[in-house]
Amino acid sequence: MAKKKKSNAGRPTVMTQDVLNKLEQAFTNDLTDEEASLYAGITAATLYNYQKANPEFLERKTLLRNSLGIQAKQTIATALKKGDKDMTKWWAERKRKSEFSTKMENEVYGKGGGSIAVTVNRILHTPDDADQ
Repeated sequence: MAKKKKSNAGRPTVMTQDVLNKLEQAFTNDLTDEEASLYAGITAATLYNYQKANPEFLERKTLLRNSLGIQAKQTIATALKKGDKDMTKWWAERKRKSEFSTKMENEVYGKGGGSIAVTVNRILHTPDDADQ
């Protein structure tokens, strides 16, 4: 019995190289799956099915999503190295909070270090109250 040849009939894939390029561009800009799918002209379900069938694409997507954060860190580092005082202050307040933070954080405890009971009373006004 002769082996049957696989048919090439059927719907062509929508995951063309152009679509993949658009998805990569979108993920480089840290777009969500839904946003990237819309940008590339496919449905989110198509993207999820493609990722399931191509796990290497899912790994690449994760790496691409980090690229915007890397670019931001490089921009901050460049500004710091150039002596940008505002950027230096911003960075120090966020990365070296214990030394440079402008916020004061206090922890409050109840008796014996326990929790504090809080009671909230709400007074609701109706539109009729405004007439009185």
